[in-house]
Amino acid sequence: MKDGDRKTVALPVVKSKLIELFEEMFSHDGHSNMEVKISFLRRGQKEILLCCGKEYRFVVDYVNTP
Repeated sequence: MKDGDRKTVALPVVKSKLIELFEEMFSHDGHSNMEVKISFLRRGQKEILLCCGKEYRFVVDYVNTP
């Protein structure tokens, strides 16, 4: 996927997916593992990668506020 092809989503979409994955892992009868990776992109955006068996990629607008 090229930088120009990434669709920006709102941060609550990512939070909702994170909670959904956590609830699936918690209810799973066995071991689970989740990894969250966040990296800077150009133009004031961040890429958030949720790894939990599958990978979910999100691009969100980011404004650095103190």
